[in-house]
Amino acid sequence: MRHRISGRKFNRGTAQRKAMFNGLAKALLKYEQIVTTLPKAKDLRPYVEKMLTLGKHGSLADRRNLFAQLRDNALVSKVFGPLSNRYAARPGGYIRIVKNGFRRGDAAPLAIIELVDRGVDGSTDGNLLDKFSTDLAGDDAVQSSI
Repeated sequence: MRHRISGRKFNRGTAQRKAMFNGLAKALLKYEQIVTTLPKAKDLRPYVEKMLTLGKHGSLADRRNLFAQLRDNALVSKVFGPLSNRYAARPGGYIRIVKNGFRRGDAAPLAIIELVDRGVDGSTDGNLLDKFSTDLAGDDAVQSSI
C-alpha cells in the first residue's frame, strides 16, 4: 500500500526521474517558459523554486550546491544574477502553471509552466500563451468557415 507516500513516479526509476526533472529545470531556467504535461509541471514547481531560493540567498555554498544540480555555469550565473534580482522582494511563488488543453495522441493534460514577472520590459517575444491563443483562434476561424 502507498499510504502517506508523496510524489509521483512517472513510470521511471529514481535516476531517470531525477534526470528528467533536471532537464526540465534547465529548460525552464533557460527559456523561462516551457510546455509539458500537467503532472510533471506540478512536480517541477517545488524543484525549481528551491533553486531560485538558493539564488536569492547568494552564498558561495549555495552557488556550489546549485552547480552540483545544474552542471551549467551560465544557468547558475543567471539564477544568481538577473533572476535573484527579479525575485528579491517576492517571498516565494516564482512559477505559474497554466493548463493548456490535451495532447493529441494520448490525451495527456498539457500545461505551460513559466517564471512569474518574466518579460518585465513588456515584450511578448516567444510567449507561448500568445502563440497558443492565436493558433486556437485560427482553428476556430477554419471550423466556422466549413
